Parts: sequence; C-alpha cells; structure tokens
Amino acid sequence: DEEEDYMSDLFIKQDVRPGLPMVRRVKEALQKEEKQKEANEKNRQKSIKEEEKERRDLVLKSALGNENKGFTLLQKMGYKSGQALGKSGEGIVEPIPLNIKTGRSGLGHEELKKRKAEEKLENYRQKLHMKKQANEQAADQFRIRFKTKQEERKMEGDLRKSQRACQQLDMQKDIDVPKETWFWIEPEEEDKKDEEDKEDECTSSDLSVSEKLHILTAYLREEHFYCIWCGTTYEDSEDLSSNCPGDSAADHD
Repeated sequence: DEEEDYMSDLFIKQDVRPGLPMVRRVKEALQKEEKQKEANEKNRQKSIKEEEKERRDLVLKSALGNENKGFTLLQKMGYKSGQALGKSGEGIVEPIPLNIKTGRSGLGHEELKKRKAEEKLENYRQKLHMKKQANEQAADQFRIRFKTKQEERKMEGDLRKSQRACQQLDMQKDIDVPKETWFWIEPEEEDKKDEEDKEDECTSSDLSVSEKLHILTAYLREEHFYCIWCGTTYEDSEDLSSNCPGDSAADHD
C-alpha cells in the first residue's frame, strides 16, 4: 500500500476537470477504498482459531454418514435418519449441541461466578430490605414524636386555661395569694425578690406539665367545684360528681 505519486502518469490521467460533479469524485473514491479493503481481506492470513471454527462449523452442518461407526451401529438396530431415538420414538431427534469452551478458566469456574452473582444479588436485596425497615422505623418515630409534641402543646394550653380559671375563681373568693405560685399565670416581667419564691419556683419546675395539670384541676374541683373540661361551676361536690363525667379530658371525650 504505497502512497500514490502525484507526479506519476496515473495521477495525471485522472479526470479533474472543474465541471466534474463532486458526487462523482466521492463515489469513485469510495469504490476505490472498497476494492482496497476486499484485496486486503483476501490477502489476510486467517488465524488458527478462525480456521478451527470454520472446520468445526462445516463438520457440524454436515450429516453423519456410513463412515461414522456410531451411526452405522444405530442403523443396524433399525434407526433411520431423521427418526427420534428410543424404542417408541420418544427420544431426541437432533444431536445434543456442543458447548465450546473458549476461555482458559478451570472446570466449575462458571458455576462459581454464577453463585457469587446470586450471593451479591441476595446481599443487595437484604440491604434494600434493611434500608426500607430503617425508613419505616424512622417514620414511626417521627409520628410518635410529632404526636407527643401535639399532646404536650395541648396540655400546656389546658394548664394555662386552668391557671386563668383558678386565678379568677380565687379572686372571687378574695384569695390574694395562690395556694401554689404556679396556680396562677404569673406576669412575664415580675421580679423574684425573695429567696423563698426562688425555691418554690425550683420545686414547681420539677413537676411535669401533666402533673401540674392534674394537681390544678383537682384543686379546682375540690375548692371551687369547677371543671375546666365542662367549663362549668357546679353547686357542690354532689352536683359535680353526678353531672361531670370525670376529672380528665379522656373521660370527657
């Protein structure tokens, strides 16, 4: 494949007139390239594997003849070409196909690869399952925390409602000082001057919102016969116990 000499007669004889269409030039170039490829393909020497494959395919495509000893024995036992094997013809018609091993790996390597692939897939599925369980647990925990916060906010609202009611009812009875400092709603800018008030504040902070609410509602029922859930002041304890469903929001629900 030597490069063409642009000063040779072959190059000078080419038709390069300005009026020659470009499509024709391209077509001629492609045809020349195609012919060159065909010539290279013919001259190329086939590899040993390619020759073996061609010989194998040729043998597999050709039917067995009388020169094959196994086929001769089958014919002696009554077998005819194209007939299924077996006494009643329930066997196979076509020969078992060959499985050519072209790699250099040992026996059982493909099974090992298959088993590893299945294990990898199973591990991946387990990880997905564990991730799904973790997401579900996180969602459940979030719902529980959200519900708990909602309940806490509701109890805080009920406590403030009870404190306002307690302060109003105590003042109606001319009670100037609450039984506990947290029974009334304290002003936000009120200064704590006495050490005793500070100790009371520390003691009250030890109680949870639910405990404060339970204590305060019990005080309102016993002292003022008032139920914050009903929003009603009863005449006496007997009237309260007979007409009020209970001393908690759950009882009233």
